[in-house]
Amino acid sequence: MYLPDPDAVFPNEYKTSCFIKNVVRAPNICIGDFTYYDDAEDPTGFEQNNVLFNHPEFGDRLVIGKFCGIGCKTTFIMGSANHRMCSASTYPFAVFGEAWANLVPPHMAQLPRKGDTVVGNDVWLGYGCTVLPGVKIGDGAIIGAHSVVAHDVPAYCIAVGNPARVVKKRFDDELIALLERFCWWNLPGSELLEVLPLLCDSDLEKLRSFIQTRLA
Repeated sequence: MYLPDPDAVFPNEYKTSCFIKNVVRAPNICIGDFTYYDDAEDPTGFEQNNVLFNHPEFGDRLVIGKFCGIGCKTTFIMGSANHRMCSASTYPFAVFGEAWANLVPPHMAQLPRKGDTVVGNDVWLGYGCTVLPGVKIGDGAIIGAHSVVAHDVPAYCIAVGNPARVVKKRFDDELIALLERFCWWNLPGSELLEVLPLLCDSDLEKLRSFIQTRLA
């Protein structure tokens, strides 16, 4: 039985979904195995088209876990997109050089720093989401289409809107804790095949019992 190749650019014949860890080159972007971006026009252009204002010298990172599904036109805005907000004017005078640059501090030195943007494992980002700098999205979360994620989203929660708000937990607290401990996304291929039917079964009690037994 052949398993999908995590090092393939296009994992199937449709060539609209791309395993993006294999096409991203920026040193400050880290993406896990099997995470895909879906786009009928340019799925391999994720780094250029969907990670905006990325200047590695600014110092922030974009970290995306394994087995994430990233909907078409979802964008990640990096920290250097911000403007100085602690002064009367937000205008980036230093960027335009000449006498202005001699009178104000360097542009990037003045920007607010939100830290790394981190997306967990098995996260689904719906069509046209926007993820702002420094946001943390937990494992198993779902972000509704066209949502603007300005604040952290806990594991296995559903968040929607602008700004995105958590509307519900996907599962009860016990099952969420079990899934977080089990970390199925780290299983080797043969063991993943064993649990795969349970991960796609709507009878969550089967999955709960299985994980409890495995972790006992």
